[in-house]
Amino acid sequence: MREKILELLERDSRVSTAEAAILLGEPEEAVQKEIRAMEEEGVICGYHALINWEKVAEEKVIALIEVRVTPQRDMGFDNIAERIYQYEEVKSVYLMSGAYDFTVIVEGKTMKNVAQFVSSKLATIDGVLSTATHFIMKQYKEDGTVMAPREKDERIPVTL
Repeated sequence: MREKILELLERDSRVSTAEAAILLGEPEEAVQKEIRAMEEEGVICGYHALINWEKVAEEKVIALIEVRVTPQRDMGFDNIAERIYQYEEVKSVYLMSGAYDFTVIVEGKTMKNVAQFVSSKLATIDGVLSTATHFIMKQYKEDGTVMAPREKDERIPVTL
């Protein structure tokens, strides 16, 4: 039942326990108890709305930053990751395989704000060797949701 509850919540975190119980064919009390247990265990870490910021008047810049680091003795990558994710601008941090060690997702009001964050905060952390910043130009799909479906072209093709 756990996996099915998680799949439901991942698709729509606004689903009520009553709706989830009906969809799963389980008693509502059992679903509530399982959700509460998963929250206490840290399996469910939070609930989020998925927002298409391109449709909002407020400007926002998202950047993907690759970070190469020197892992610390006896601590590996964890201490550096913790220092990185403490910053308010940082939305996600992932340990990666490949040429870079971390991928960091950062949000700012402007490209200049993101660049200042990288140069004054991220790059100055002990152990950070280099960074590569990639600005997100357009978001097509996020967490399985298509953000801006293409409108169908309903024009009639003309051939000569």
